[in-house]
Amino acid sequence: MKTVILAGGSGTRLWPMSRIDKPKQFQNLIGNESMLIQTIKRLSFQSKEDVFVATNNKYIDIVKEQTKDLINPDNIIIEPISNDTSASIALIAEILFQKDPNSVMAVIYADHLIQDIQELEQKLKVAEQLALQENTLNIIEVKAVYPNVNLGYVKIGKQISEINNIPIYNFEKFIEKPDLITAKKFLKSQNYLWNTGLFVWKTSTILEKFKQFLPETYQNIKKIGESFNKENFSQILENLYPLCTKISIDYGIMEKINPQEVRIIPADLGWSDIGTWESIWNELSEQDQVNANVIKGPSINIDTKNSLIYADKKLITTIGLNNIIVVDTPDTLLICDKNQSHQIKNLIEQLKIDHSDLL
Repeated sequence: MKTVILAGGSGTRLWPMSRIDKPKQFQNLIGNESMLIQTIKRLSFQSKEDVFVATNNKYIDIVKEQTKDLINPDNIIIEPISNDTSASIALIAEILFQKDPNSVMAVIYADHLIQDIQELEQKLKVAEQLALQENTLNIIEVKAVYPNVNLGYVKIGKQISEINNIPIYNFEKFIEKPDLITAKKFLKSQNYLWNTGLFVWKTSTILEKFKQFLPETYQNIKKIGESFNKENFSQILENLYPLCTKISIDYGIMEKINPQEVRIIPADLGWSDIGTWESIWNELSEQDQVNANVIKGPSINIDTKNSLIYADKKLITTIGLNNIIVVDTPDTLLICDKNQSHQIKNLIEQLKIDHSDLL
């Protein structure tokens, strides 16, 4: 199985640390190494030859620098432009298909946190077995632990089989980012899991789905594939890749397929989509059992609780804060209510008008 790490996103909701020139997957947000490096090291159970990183041309220098000695340099797949996940996954699947028509690929995101590596390895192997034996599209999903309105959900159906005592479930439907009331209902029902986007399928199977549901993308990707390992590959890729439909894999493919072709594999990964400052606090706050603060960088805090404080070089001091996010960078400072951190996307729209140089 080949595992492909998607590392081309912009990560705007983690502004001001995540910027256009160096988005969150290349930042040390949840440790002393970038999220991309942490993701690669999580796959230590795989050969370097079987781990790929897909990114767009804008970030190639950062990716080469951060993946040096961790993966084969030839396993960096470079997209000419950022064109959403459908085009990216189609391109990756086609390249891997050209290398081996019987290949199985796993898709994992560079900006996700996975804490249980043994669980990840076990569930990936189960998903690979399903892909080879049943030609299904397989998703490794996790139990919702709180009503998160920033994530997509899947509704699981009945258990249909098991592999090595691991239950396999039918898939019913996707639900994209519900409101708080709905998310609370999902949590209570226990029939809904967080959608991790951890996919495993045969490259030939997913390419057939592109042919069925995104035929224009499929035709362009197949023409790109025909030029693979030829002198004109780069030029063909640059000309045709922007013509692929810009849409996410969820909307472009997964929401259109027959639910009977999808399998759900529940997992306890210690997973989180590090998409907002609040999500970082949710994952790391338990490390401070007294005040539930997440602190990085020089900081002195008095009577401050339930807060996230990221300092750059200058000392940050706080008194009496509760439920607050403070993120300091060399050129800007963010202060917001932790429960309102999702509104950074609205702030970004204002910055585009008045301070685009800070994005």
